Amino acid sequence: MQARSRATVDALVEATARILVREGFEKASTNRIADIAGVSVGSLYQYFPSKEALVAAVIDRHNEEIMRIVRTALTEVADLPVDKAVRKLVTVAIEAHRINPKLHRVLAEQIPRTGQLKDVEAFNREVHTMVRAYLESRRKEMRKLDPALATFICVSAIEAVAHNTVLNQAEMLSEKMVRTLVDETTRMVVGYLR
Repeated sequence: MQARSRATVDALVEATARILVREGFEKASTNRIADIAGVSVGSLYQYFPSKEALVAAVIDRHNEEIMRIVRTALTEVADLPVDKAVRKLVTVAIEAHRINPKLHRVLAEQIPRTGQLKDVEAFNREVHTMVRAYLESRRKEMRKLDPALATFICVSAIEAVAHNTVLNQAEMLSEKMVRTLVDETTRMVVGYLR
């Protein structure tokens, strides 16, 4: 893509994200998005066939941002013992979900209607594969567990805490409260593994 079309696409995706956060899905018309992006509606339709396609692009961008952080964290914990690795993953999960929490909340409601679930599932598979590889490399530090089940339980528990933290007003959380959440979630997951 040339630089200009890339800039247009970025402006449209950014405008869509802003409108979703401020006004919600219903108010995000293609006319409104084009207007906020400073682009003609004709140009919008050159790149995106519909409002749903724009929301899908916002979801993709948000997921990519989160996955970059998660991939980095999973690479960094490879050589850490279980308790330190789990603490780092819990911390990162909560931090990643706190990137633009308002957007995260809106997208959590919108993902089913945009048909983006298959992409989300692909991300989930990648996370599961990486966590499972880590757990298998640390077998000696853990009780005897089925690796697939252990992976599922660990990822689900961490994801649920991070997600619900954000859905319940992450902006209101003090750093102290976040540390407590990290401590308690780490204790829960490590306790299960050991």
